[in-house]
Amino acid sequence: MNILFVLTSHNELGDTGKKTGFWIEEFANPYYTLLDKGADITLATPKGGVAPIDPSSDTPDASTNDTERFKNDAVAQDKIKNTLALSKIDPSDYDAVFYPGGHGPLWDLANDTTSIALIETFNRQKKPIGFVCHAPAALKGVKNEDGSPLVKGKKVTGFTNTEEEAVQLTNVVPFLVEDMLKETGGIYSKKSDWAPYAIQDGNLITGQNPASSELVAEKLLASLN
Repeated sequence: MNILFVLTSHNELGDTGKKTGFWIEEFANPYYTLLDKGADITLATPKGGVAPIDPSSDTPDASTNDTERFKNDAVAQDKIKNTLALSKIDPSDYDAVFYPGGHGPLWDLANDTTSIALIETFNRQKKPIGFVCHAPAALKGVKNEDGSPLVKGKKVTGFTNTEEEAVQLTNVVPFLVEDMLKETGGIYSKKSDWAPYAIQDGNLITGQNPASSELVAEKLLASLN
């Protein structure tokens, strides 16, 4: 199994002066879930090089067994510091693609033409495409072959408006994931805030929040077996 992980290159949290990036748990859990099953994982970002970690995800409160494993894993740390540029990726080399969340993707991956084309290619090839938490932001401009939004008529989930309110970033982010998925025609559903929830519709797999990352990884894995 060759699996591509696409992470954000964006590290500025709007005009707050604070930093953002990807959420460690949403990378670490799927990374180890898939790695331990023998997957070969490649990391890519729009700019290549270092994928920025959201400092809010690197706290004792946000710590899990997987984030601790990541902190002690020199190989994974090195991969995060040396991601490939998205422009160098050939989708035909991979069996599936997974997008971890964090707030970063709202600014770069949502509008990145290379990422959009990449997802469209994976989808056309009927390969699994997985997103968790804020990562469904990357679907914003993605189209089907007939020009309709990829999420139109598909069952999807993603970070909820109430979860965004809870972290007090509703007025900082460029758009709300829940609103965007509904506006592009997605059949949006959710569980209570912070509850694990993931949904699959065909080859499209989406998870609601950080607690949902393992469910997305398991569905991705099941799609490949």
